[in-house]
Amino acid sequence: MTDHEIHIPGYSLPLGPGYSSAGHLEKTLREGHFAVTTEISPPDSADPQEVFRRARVFDGFVDSMNATDGSGANCHMSSVAVCSLLTRVGYAMTLQVSCRDRNRVAIQGDVLGAAAMGVASVMCITGDGVQVGDHPGAKPVFDLDSMSALNIVRDMRDKGRFQSGREITEPPHVFLGAAINPFVPPLDFRPLRLAKKVEAGAQFVQSQYCYDIPRLQEYMKQIRDMGVHEKVFILIGVGPLNSARSAEWIREHVPGVHIPDAVIKRMAGAQDQQDEGRKLCMELVQQIRGIEGIAGVHVMAFRQEEAVARIIDDSGVLAGRQPWYPGKDGYVARPE
Repeated sequence: MTDHEIHIPGYSLPLGPGYSSAGHLEKTLREGHFAVTTEISPPDSADPQEVFRRARVFDGFVDSMNATDGSGANCHMSSVAVCSLLTRVGYAMTLQVSCRDRNRVAIQGDVLGAAAMGVASVMCITGDGVQVGDHPGAKPVFDLDSMSALNIVRDMRDKGRFQSGREITEPPHVFLGAAINPFVPPLDFRPLRLAKKVEAGAQFVQSQYCYDIPRLQEYMKQIRDMGVHEKVFILIGVGPLNSARSAEWIREHVPGVHIPDAVIKRMAGAQDQQDEGRKLCMELVQQIRGIEGIAGVHVMAFRQEEAVARIIDDSGVLAGRQPWYPGKDGYVARPE
């Protein structure tokens, strides 16, 4: 293969004016579309076909997929590996980077490698403590937190240097993201926390599950009053509930997820609770779409991934737009 025939996924497209990446997610948001993102759960397997099967469920309904990084402090295929497999066939991926498991040397190396593979979005999260996962005896790293990781990756991109000051010959062209949780007390602190993440380098944020629209509206009012919504793209997390019992369990055991009594009562009174959970999710998406300052939704449907297409389709938030995916318009990229 000659030099001019080598395909470099990370730099196959030119950067537009004011763009940090050539990725689908940033393009979608900057063009003013209401974006839809989701999460792909890495398998407990070394079989790449499991990753491809999980990704195909979302074809034509999402603008980008997050490859989760040891979600819940449980061990799965690495987020870098999932991104590697899926970017090679053309999917738009967001690499989640958890500070729990790697120090600053490893994190910076992962970001460079991911960008070289075509990953255009990187999301920095602190990560759950190891005590809640399947390896409670593991040694947590936490060399960085999400704020410091954002700062470091931003400087890698914008200043072309590692945190040590050493020069990077080709910086990673990535769109930077972070996590937010509008529903954790003290509620008045949450907008300030977002502002700090934006200052650290966050260009888009994705929230924890939202089941309380009035509380979200109050949060967004504070955000608008501060003018933060003009500096960052805000995507709100949604997801279908399986049953009233599972909703109660989530409310009691998942930090930061607030599920009002009215939602649990509605679920308990439904003849088909799983179907009701999906209808509720669709309605939430529609209501969130109408709140000023919100740029999209992040659909998390653990073990209900097949429901995402129906939820997004029924909600109408794509407004006739079909997000690009491998195979659309006859294009199929295949690993060499």
